[in-house]
Amino acid sequence: MPNAEARRIATQLTRAVNGPAWHGPSLAAAIRGVSPEQAAKKPLKRVHSIWEIALHANAWMDIVRQRVEGRPPKVTMAMNWPVVTKASPREWRRVAEDMRRSASQLARTIRSQKDDTLPYLALHGIVQHTIYHAGQIAILKKGLKK
Repeated sequence: MPNAEARRIATQLTRAVNGPAWHGPSLAAAIRGVSPEQAAKKPLKRVHSIWEIALHANAWMDIVRQRVEGRPPKVTMAMNWPVVTKASPREWRRVAEDMRRSASQLARTIRSQKDDTLPYLALHGIVQHTIYHAGQIAILKKGLKK
């Protein structure tokens, strides 16, 4: 199959974001059940909130997609760690919707690539990045129950 590896990577990304994931909760599962107030809460001064981590994960899916499409953005700190401007239920729902959209668009872009031109480091990296942040959110979420 001409782009079997591209399809495998796209599937791994989809599982990391939406599940089912072997490693534990997917990114979507990790944020499920978290209220906007909980998501915006900073557990420690120098630790990102669940909301900030979710925005960051979404941003990097978009950044990697643009790079794969040949339109690499200049990554600024504001892009890397977007600021929570309005912590409302509507905005928190938008974060979850953006996550699904970002993952779907990136997976579609990955599947459209030929295996011999895949930027493997970036694509395996975004899957690993997503899993890492799902784990961070899962740990922060456990702390919310206290």
